[in-house]
Amino acid sequence: MPMPALWLILLVLFGIVEAATVGLFSIWFAAGALAAMIAALLHAPLWLQIVLFLAVSFVTLLLMRPLAKKFLIPSYQPTNADRIIGQEAVVTETIDNLKGRGLVSVDGTVWTARAEDEQPIAAGTVVRVLRIEGVKVFVEAV
Repeated sequence: MPMPALWLILLVLFGIVEAATVGLFSIWFAAGALAAMIAALLHAPLWLQIVLFLAVSFVTLLLMRPLAKKFLIPSYQPTNADRIIGQEAVVTETIDNLKGRGLVSVDGTVWTARAEDEQPIAAGTVVRVLRIEGVKVFVEAV
């Protein structure tokens, strides 16, 4: 089998693997195989084709991986609700984690609440919002 065909087969295989995964797993090797295939078409010796394959794959990985991670890995986007974290609230319905009950009022908005330490918190108590999980806020007494 001629070397350009072998590099083309590798290029296609790396492309298929890349299409099957979404984590930029083999695109670097596809670039290396392309460089090696071009070298083979120009009748470069086998050792140079292999060196080009490895070098281009490595350089592509080094240069593009940080850039790809920046754009492909989702970052945390705070929402409007996140602004209540750390704020004080007033318990409007006694918080009891065992019964699955409890409400707090934060900035005029009523939230379902749960106590962080599992202890009931009486209505009228001032609490601090620690975190939000779904539609519930987790609080602790101030």
